[in-house]
Amino acid sequence: MVDFRLSEEQEALRASVRDFAREQIAPVIAEHYDKHTFPYDVVRQMGKMGLFGLPFPERWGGMDGDYFVLCLVLEELARVDSSVAATLEAAVSLGAMPLFRYGTPAQQERWLPALVSGEALAGFGLTEPGAGSDAGGITTRAVYDDARDEWVINGAKAFITNSGTDITTLVTVMAVTGVGADGAKELSTIIVPSGTPGFTVAPGYSKVGWCASDTHELAFDDVRVPGDNLLGARGRGLAQFLRILDEGRIAIAALATGLAQGCVDESVTYAAQRSAFGRNIGAYQAIQFMIADMELRAHTARLAYYDAAARMLEGTDFKRHAALAKLHAGNAAMDNARAATQVHGGYGFMNESAVGRFYRDAKILEVGEGTSEVQRLIVARDLGL
Repeated sequence: MVDFRLSEEQEALRASVRDFAREQIAPVIAEHYDKHTFPYDVVRQMGKMGLFGLPFPERWGGMDGDYFVLCLVLEELARVDSSVAATLEAAVSLGAMPLFRYGTPAQQERWLPALVSGEALAGFGLTEPGAGSDAGGITTRAVYDDARDEWVINGAKAFITNSGTDITTLVTVMAVTGVGADGAKELSTIIVPSGTPGFTVAPGYSKVGWCASDTHELAFDDVRVPGDNLLGARGRGLAQFLRILDEGRIAIAALATGLAQGCVDESVTYAAQRSAFGRNIGAYQAIQFMIADMELRAHTARLAYYDAAARMLEGTDFKRHAALAKLHAGNAAMDNARAATQVHGGYGFMNESAVGRFYRDAKILEVGEGTSEVQRLIVARDLGL
């Protein structure tokens, strides 16, 4: 029998994170959002709760959980705010996970404890001003200097999350390190510690949404790092990252599901309070049907990421199902944000309202960690088309 019920431990964690989001994040996030400031106090509390260490073993200070538990937490955080959820998702799946999956023992000893505890953050530099979904278009180069046993990096990265906070400790950079026998670019990933000479972090972007998360453009001008800062095997950078990205799509699907469910939460509450023509608007069938459709989208998005996570943890192929989950949940988030704004009327158009923030946050979920078009391409190819 298929059983999607959570264990007592999972339910307890979900409840504690839900309370944390409502009591600690909700009262302060609007100000951070308006001022485009990073919520250091919230991140510090999340670290003390062990959220950054959820899928990592106790050896590194983690909670010895799994990726599904992380997804449950992301959903609950995003029901209140996506900036905080995105910070956690990127810190774990893009920051710490590559080191955990592919790092040498020395690299793991040096970097993982602080990342797993939430005391430090890391970014992953894949996207460039001229290369996003087409990773083969990467132009950042890393040349190995044999005489000094160093990598010399030149290039630029764009839209890199968690790359410029006061607690950012490193960025892992995807770079061209040579040319293969078939003439294709050899892509590798290299660890660049924050503060390395020649490594410049541009001012934060002015974004439509996720305004309390940290996102920057990065520049590398003859940046030199030790040869043993190569992460994983040389020439395997893209293959390694694609695996990380498949996992990350499940996490983004969970985040999107949380936003979709948050739209339901806010709309149900508002419909019971707002009166029009002598009745609460929740008594009108048009509003009832609109909210019922919102709940349908959130529910099916949840089932999709539950299924993808289960396949991943079983060790079976989950690439298509991760793409399906991310595609559907991203659409659900965007559709629910639009509907919630409609339910709230003029109030939903105000930036200080939760659904106003949800509306602004939703669009990136159809773009980040693989656009909706890329997800459709993955599914079509996996079907043999």
